[in-house]
Amino acid sequence: MNTPTILDGIEQRTVTTARLTANVLERPTSDASSTVVFIHGNVSSSLFWQPVMLEMPASVRALAIDLRGFGGSSTLPVDATRGLGDFSDDVVSVLETLEIDRAQVVGWSMGGGVAMQLLLEHPQFVSGLTLVAPVSPYGFGGTAADGRMLTPDGAGTGGGGANPDFIARLAAGDLTSDEQTSPRSVYRSSYVADGFVSKHEDLWVQSMLTTATGDDNYPGTSSASENWPGFAPGTRGVLNTMAPQYFNVTGIVDLADKPPILWIHGENDAIVSDASAFDLNFLGSLGVIPGWPGAEAAPPQQMIAQTRRVLESYRAAGGRTNELLLNDCGHSPHLEHPAAFVDALTEQLARS
Repeated sequence: MNTPTILDGIEQRTVTTARLTANVLERPTSDASSTVVFIHGNVSSSLFWQPVMLEMPASVRALAIDLRGFGGSSTLPVDATRGLGDFSDDVVSVLETLEIDRAQVVGWSMGGGVAMQLLLEHPQFVSGLTLVAPVSPYGFGGTAADGRMLTPDGAGTGGGGANPDFIARLAAGDLTSDEQTSPRSVYRSSYVADGFVSKHEDLWVQSMLTTATGDDNYPGTSSASENWPGFAPGTRGVLNTMAPQYFNVTGIVDLADKPPILWIHGENDAIVSDASAFDLNFLGSLGVIPGWPGAEAAPPQQMIAQTRRVLESYRAAGGRTNELLLNDCGHSPHLEHPAAFVDALTEQLARS
């Protein structure tokens, strides 16, 4: 797959590990005192990290890794029953190949979930964790405020919730903004706050279009359910990795060694929110999806409240956490408020 434009000051390399061939971007430095590893979110790639990589202090070695099925990395099947484990293990394999023993790990959206799973299963690699508009530690959709699954099969979550027209436009490489389901329109309406303009928009859309589509990748499979809205997660593909029966990283609270965690998010996030436009229970409560069984059976997921509660428990158990909530900011703090983002991350490095 041809990777779109690399910004001046960023180097691109291919790293072959026992697990995959990974595309890696790096802002090199001659005398690094710390390393930051950036992990992108769903329907994106490492390209989204380039501006903030360039703004990091000169003493920081900054790398961004394409996950399998995104950007220039191998398109390999995703086993959703491991949660985000395929992705986190891939990142570890790249770190090992590059002989990086320990790093500040920064994860955006789904990448925040990858980062939390990496911390849970490979804590020796993590000097600090920065979560950028992260998926809830309980997954995406299908849970009550306390994290309890609403149905045994995770109804309404996973691969069956993706918009078929959006998938088709991704696969076709649609660059237009003619329809609400085009990648460019989704970027404008969901990735960033209303009115945000970037000179790199074409690059961000090209990055979205590197997403591999299909049952083994995005969005993945689904299964029939007797519960509303009639489908449940399958066992393969990207969206199913965050289904509540497969993904739960609240165990980070019980880690013996707890690196500091920084949580950065925007007040106008349309994706990760207590009223997410991508949560089918919330859409049902608005009447967008018919037949909603009501707030007791299918309440909208309290994604922000869940993350805050888990981080409070992490702090109560001896860990250190910091939160930066940005006004006039959507799902992409690193794009929308880069100066504040870099300042907060630089302070996090000093704490780590």
